[in-house]
Amino acid sequence: MPKVIFLPHQELCPDGAVVDAVEGETLLDVALANGIDIEHACEKSCACVTCHLIVREGFDSLEESDELEDDMLDKAWGLDSESRLGCQACVSSEDLVIEIPKYTVNLASEQH
Repeated sequence: MPKVIFLPHQELCPDGAVVDAVEGETLLDVALANGIDIEHACEKSCACVTCHLIVREGFDSLEESDELEDDMLDKAWGLDSESRLGCQACVSSEDLVIEIPKYTVNLASEQH
């Protein structure tokens, strides 16, 4: 069973987390099932970027993103070459290390 390691995030998981995941499960569902309340304003329909995550290890084990996800990611705060939408990226057989960005587009706009 693959493990997903969430790096510490000041608000969502201050101590980080190491959790078991099931192959085929989205990274967002893994987080939510383990009490990491990542924002998902579009209810997992790939219509926003609030569940933006950065895959620090294991990125190449994920299926490639499609054009819709890539177009959405272009709007993400802190976009990285290893960025994915948590609602679209599915766990494979490899362990993953995930960074939750400090801000989402929603949070960044609300704080100004």
